[in-house]
Amino acid sequence: MISLTSDTETKPTHAMRQAIANAEVGDEQKGEDPTVNRLLERVADLLGKEAALFFACGTICNFVSIKTHTRPADVVLAEQMSHIIRAESGGAALTSGVLMEPIASERGIFTVDAIEQALGRVATAPYLYSANPRLLCVEQTHNFRGGSVWRLNELREVCEFSRQKGLATHMDGARLLNAVVASQTQAKDFANCVDSVWIDFTKGLGAPMGAVLAGTREFISEARRYKHIFGGAMRQAGIIAAGCLYALDHHVERLQEDHDNATYLARRLSEIEGITVQDTKPDTNIVFFDVSQLGIDKGMFLTLLQQYGVKMGAVGQSIRAVTHLDVSRADINFAVDTVSKVTKFLGSAALKAERRDCEISNIKLLFAS
Repeated sequence: MISLTSDTETKPTHAMRQAIANAEVGDEQKGEDPTVNRLLERVADLLGKEAALFFACGTICNFVSIKTHTRPADVVLAEQMSHIIRAESGGAALTSGVLMEPIASERGIFTVDAIEQALGRVATAPYLYSANPRLLCVEQTHNFRGGSVWRLNELREVCEFSRQKGLATHMDGARLLNAVVASQTQAKDFANCVDSVWIDFTKGLGAPMGAVLAGTREFISEARRYKHIFGGAMRQAGIIAAGCLYALDHHVERLQEDHDNATYLARRLSEIEGITVQDTKPDTNIVFFDVSQLGIDKGMFLTLLQQYGVKMGAVGQSIRAVTHLDVSRADINFAVDTVSKVTKFLGSAALKAERRDCEISNIKLLFAS
């Protein structure tokens, strides 16, 4: 089975498993795990931040960051299809008691004008009936918008404007290193735009667990408290951190291969009749396409695809295919050939149905005469 459902399905390589097995460990909760500490120093330096904090996954990085930046009944502004709003089960509302104000955009990259419109829906002056806008969240790259990349000038502009409006800024950087590779921009330049940022190691970087949140020492000190409250403290976490360190050493530059495969996949899919590709030159490793012209429900299309040995996923009305280190160019070719087979099968089935309907209509005409 070739899985293009998500880059979260990457498996640790043999060499990464060896690094995990040989990891030096200690009590992470007490700050005594040497491998975790090396990872935190490495990521803080990579992102140009004063301090960092280790987590099992990225979602809790967002929960802790929002909790640290806000107070109950505050407003958090985020793009309308952001992971924080669409894929974290209302967790920020539960853990922080905040309201989410969606920002409209086409590709997940919004403008200062869009922020002003969002703020206009929330009274910004002290007012008895309004919540207080406190935090702006950006997502780099943007998952549900096709892995789109914030360019540095775009990010600086919206973050500087937000600071002028009194908002803190936070980056969901789950795929930040994809953006780094795609734009040839240093991670610390992106990270310098925001007050807090985290990176995930379980996606294109291929580690089985792990995410690191970074910010000022004061921010991380407060975030550590909430991490403990949320049950996020760990013991011998070096076995996880070792996989993350290995990924930083060996799996960052190769992200370009995933991007190239995604572009190749998008181009090949666009050549198949009945398939509409959202972007034939995706920014990174995520491809969205539509199958509505085939006259079939996307769920049925995915079921047929899986029967032929290829897994993809659905996001909204579209199908999403994500390339990663466990998917080779040969796998991409197999996936494209499989999509082609499925579309031809559906076309044949539709033709038979059309011929049957025509025959039924002719019989009705015959009896009517």
